Amino acid sequence: MSDAPTRPLAPVSPEAQHQALLDVAEAISQHHDLEELFHDLAARLHGVVEFDFLSLILHDPSGNVMRLRILETEKPSKFRPGSEFPVGETPAGWVWETQQPYALADREQETRFPALMEMLRENGVRSVCSVPLTTAQRRLGVLSFGRGTAHEYGASEIAFMQQVARQVAVAVDNALNFARAQAYQRQLAQERDRLRVLLEVNNAMVSKLDLRALFSAISASLRRVIHHEYTSLALFEESTNRMRVLALDFPQGKGLIHEEMLVPVDGSIAGSAFRSRQPLVLNHAAIGGFDSPTSRLLQAEGVRSAVCMPLITHDRVLGTLSLASLRDAAFQQGDVDLLVQVAGQVAIAVENALAFQEIAELKNQLAQEKLYLEDEIRSEMNFDEIVGESPLLRAVLKQVETVAPTDSTVLIQGETGTGKELIARAIHNLSHRREHTFVKVNCAAIPIGLLESELFGHERGAFTGAIAQRNGRFELAHRGTLFLDEVGDIPIELQPKLLRVLQEQEFERLGSTRTIRVDVRVVASTNRDLAEMVAERTFRSDLYYRLRVFPLVLPPLRERQDDIPTLVRYFAQKYARRMNRTVETIPSETLDSLVRYSWPGNIRELENLIERAVIVSPGPVLRVPLSELKLPAEPVAGDILTLEAAEREHILKALEATKWVLAGPHGAAAKLAMKRTTLQSRIQKLGIIRNR
Repeated sequence: MSDAPTRPLAPVSPEAQHQALLDVAEAISQHHDLEELFHDLAARLHGVVEFDFLSLILHDPSGNVMRLRILETEKPSKFRPGSEFPVGETPAGWVWETQQPYALADREQETRFPALMEMLRENGVRSVCSVPLTTAQRRLGVLSFGRGTAHEYGASEIAFMQQVARQVAVAVDNALNFARAQAYQRQLAQERDRLRVLLEVNNAMVSKLDLRALFSAISASLRRVIHHEYTSLALFEESTNRMRVLALDFPQGKGLIHEEMLVPVDGSIAGSAFRSRQPLVLNHAAIGGFDSPTSRLLQAEGVRSAVCMPLITHDRVLGTLSLASLRDAAFQQGDVDLLVQVAGQVAIAVENALAFQEIAELKNQLAQEKLYLEDEIRSEMNFDEIVGESPLLRAVLKQVETVAPTDSTVLIQGETGTGKELIARAIHNLSHRREHTFVKVNCAAIPIGLLESELFGHERGAFTGAIAQRNGRFELAHRGTLFLDEVGDIPIELQPKLLRVLQEQEFERLGSTRTIRVDVRVVASTNRDLAEMVAERTFRSDLYYRLRVFPLVLPPLRERQDDIPTLVRYFAQKYARRMNRTVETIPSETLDSLVRYSWPGNIRELENLIERAVIVSPGPVLRVPLSELKLPAEPVAGDILTLEAAEREHILKALEATKWVLAGPHGAAAKLAMKRTTLQSRIQKLGIIRNR
């Protein structure tokens, strides 16, 4: 065997790598045990990556060492799982610290890690490639591929290993979290065996994952062992720097109150225990010394004593659990000692419940995104790509290329059927958000009463029929693009909430007080004159200017006469392939008639007409039903013009005199003493086309 580095393998096809990544994902879904997972991974990856050793090395922060967790190999090795190496003395430590891949073609070329190189020599490892195992939350360790021969790792090979590592990192993190959860469960079992009181409390907690249900069970359990009349659970909310009181339990007063309450950290009982991380025992006078909604409520209910316990887990304070009584000196030292232990268990339960809630929300969002995307795939788009070479279309596409890389709001204006959604998708696909969801909302197609729920989501019970929580389109479009089609149809009472999302990127679901932050780019479209609506006070001016950061005006098809023959051929071939027919010829007189038509329905009307033409054409010649088109009739010379023909001729003269400029003080609209929008409507109705 030669000692010289071998040449890189022939590049593996992208299809093979893609299939391998799918195999990795399948293996991850099938195995929860890390040893079984890596054994399966080794078998699946051998087809695309050559290696003799596959190892998982994790960082141990307690000793700042890299620990070999798993070694998958069919060759004899002296490496044993559990072996530890100082971070600074191994390539794995270097990869973990720098988050960069490490490729060693030949161990004889490496001088920085002499001790490890000697161990590699003893175990027959000649070349190594290590890539970081990192999730969005933390750096876990390193995934290493080793070979018994010298090997020069290529860039594509390393990139593929990194893709594998990104998937494996999630599985490893889940397994470690699962192991920690199992450790917590064992700890809970030990505590339940030692103390009967904690057994009852923990049994109540084990079956509850919803925080309010958990709190209700805890309150009932504590009431049987410690005499008190009031219980509350408060969690620290970092975004507002306040304590959120999730529920208040007044069995002898108001009962279980589910309305959430925000109280300041400073000046509140819960905030004081939260900051000090120590139990807080208060008499009536001490309760009166706090000025917060909860302390005032306690005094109003006649509370004489209270105890507040911080909920601490992993050296992190989650919130507080508070008990209060109508009796003086109701809580003795023994009660406080027991509550310290209860609070420790409650903190774990709350942490798990919060984690479960977050996972459930993410799972629900992914499920809704999947349903939405499947629905989008099933819905047929008007056309597969933008067709045309006219100067007006090229100018619009140039603007799209300019604005797409930014996150600016875009307002697409144009008549119905001009392809506004297609332009919106082009903006999304050319932006850095293209890897995320493109969500479409037709504001005109959704009933006014349901539009707010559709955009912002709702909580369970927010209104009649709201039987479950639902994420809105803004949440679905997080980190992606939201396309508001027919934005001019949004009711005036909903516009302030939309304006707030555009400006602050935050909102509340219908029926909730919790603020949700999103990162969404908004692209809006309309075929209405929003400026005129602003003047008529049917559309908010501040929302109009916020939407109109970058306006795009799509030209109607009658102004793109050069593109009509191209579009006709495109649609004819598209529907001919779909219907398994052959269209070879389009008569020139047919094209001339189509070019002269005003197309009030624009591209959508043209597409529908060509689809009908393909259906009724028996042979290779496209037979377009021109009788369906109402072509403008030319007046006969010497005849008296009709009122409509006279109006048409008068408008034509004004357009020619102003070189077809509609707006402005010297435009045709000003000369005819009418609004620009009114003039545009008359031009469309009379079928006036500019001769080029």
